Amino acid sequence: MPLYQPPDMNQHVLSQFSLKGKIAAVTGGSRGIGLEVVKGLAEAGADVAVIYTSSTDAAETAAKIAAETGVRVQAYQSDVTSRSTIAATINQITEEFGHGRLDVVVANAGVCTNCPNLEYDEESWARDNRVNYDGVMWTAQAAGKIFKKQGKGNLVITASVSSILVNIPQTQVAYNASKAAAVHLAKSLAVEWTEFARVNCISPGFVMTKMLTQQPKELFEQWLNMVPGRRICDPAELKAAYVFLASDACSYMTGCNIVIDGGYTLP
Repeated sequence: MPLYQPPDMNQHVLSQFSLKGKIAAVTGGSRGIGLEVVKGLAEAGADVAVIYTSSTDAAETAAKIAAETGVRVQAYQSDVTSRSTIAATINQITEEFGHGRLDVVVANAGVCTNCPNLEYDEESWARDNRVNYDGVMWTAQAAGKIFKKQGKGNLVITASVSSILVNIPQTQVAYNASKAAAVHLAKSLAVEWTEFARVNCISPGFVMTKMLTQQPKELFEQWLNMVPGRRICDPAELKAAYVFLASDACSYMTGCNIVIDGGYTLP
């Protein structure tokens, strides 16, 4: 079976970006980049399940987006590091929220630890990998089983520019390696799942999220000076790219890693 092709390739280009009637789920969707992804998918017409781990206001956030967009948005607590837990959540979303269907899954949950390599122990090394790599794998596996049964689905993975370069001056080898692994996982799945799903990545550069703003001011200033665009990305500037990958507007696109970084990786 070939890669899915929309039934009408000649429909108006703007209508190809519509997600009306789609069922989507976003891990790490209650804050940061994930929150903007949820907003973008909802604004494009999708009903969105917000998957979170520890947020205290995820339900309220989901209700607010639903009220603003006129679609269904609902929060689900889960743990992407547990294969059985995230699978149960994805299945629950499919059956209860999607009424037996799931069209788009965004594996967005991520963490970052700054630690010199010689100071890692088993636990600190495993922490980033459990979320950024294992978490993507278990989310993808749960979604993939549903996509295969349906014969159609779409997985989008949030990676990072750290997947293609080594950030300086901070030391974050576990984060860098886990994001690089996630990108290669996506490419491998794109080939393996050609008959029933598309798989793509987005690799943001420096984004104004809690992960960035909690860093020392001197690091922030140094990063800013390294970005040709001379500013840090607002999370809302990323949501349109996720809508693009989730939509039929890029129906022949799979296995790609879209870098959005203000030119940071170019010099």
